[in-house]
Amino acid sequence: MLAGLLLAIPVHAAQLTVDLANGSRTWDTGQLLKHPQAKDIDIPDDVSYKRAMHYRAVPAAVLLEGVSGDAHLQAVATDGFAAEMPAAPLLQTTGSQAWLAIEDPEHPWPGLGKDKPSAGPFYLVWTHPAASRISPEQWPYAVGKIRLLASVAERFPAMLPDPKLAADDSVNKGFALFQKNCFACHRLNGAGDSQLGPDLNIPHNPTEYFAADYLKLYIRNPQNLRQWPQAKMPAITPEVLSDEELGQVVSYLKHMAGRKVSQ
Repeated sequence: MLAGLLLAIPVHAAQLTVDLANGSRTWDTGQLLKHPQAKDIDIPDDVSYKRAMHYRAVPAAVLLEGVSGDAHLQAVATDGFAAEMPAAPLLQTTGSQAWLAIEDPEHPWPGLGKDKPSAGPFYLVWTHPAASRISPEQWPYAVGKIRLLASVAERFPAMLPDPKLAADDSVNKGFALFQKNCFACHRLNGAGDSQLGPDLNIPHNPTEYFAADYLKLYIRNPQNLRQWPQAKMPAITPEVLSDEELGQVVSYLKHMAGRKVSQ
């Protein structure tokens, strides 16, 4: 009862910090809602709400002035989710386009589920996401900060596969897919910024305790293997990771089981 009442209370103005090479800037809700490039957009199939949604939003590219397409960005949410993203898709103005949706304190968004808060105060959404195969992890919500960082490989060398492997080896392909689809929630070898999911290599790698193809089954839909109402891991559908790509992710994990860091 109390939780329901709390969810009904309008949210207060929030702040978003954007840390780039040219300095740091903090935007508040009111500034973004009144931004000259803010507009109303419709998202037919919202990843988080699982239905059509309408937002007041600013093109992400507007907030990333001066960022080059080969740069690397991280969107940090208030719940510990840390989405690693190449800048290029966020800077696009055609095809898949990224928008920062702003929750209006006077008209708060609905909760994401029973007794759950909304996706606000800031939520990165996409129009035409299929054009660039935008994954669910590239829709971070409850965003509090967007920052320019070095690449994952540079920041976390403990995650790197054996350098002797060819660039097109399935393990290296799996490493790239892991960064895009798994790293927002999980660490590996103690490396990473996310606080949501468990480390996937220490003390044990999932390829060491999942029999046969049960790991793939679990990744496809965790609820098919272990039903738990409070589970947070979403299903990773073939539209997000093809069967071949899923196999590459598992190849990376299996490879890293032999490259554990000392605890």
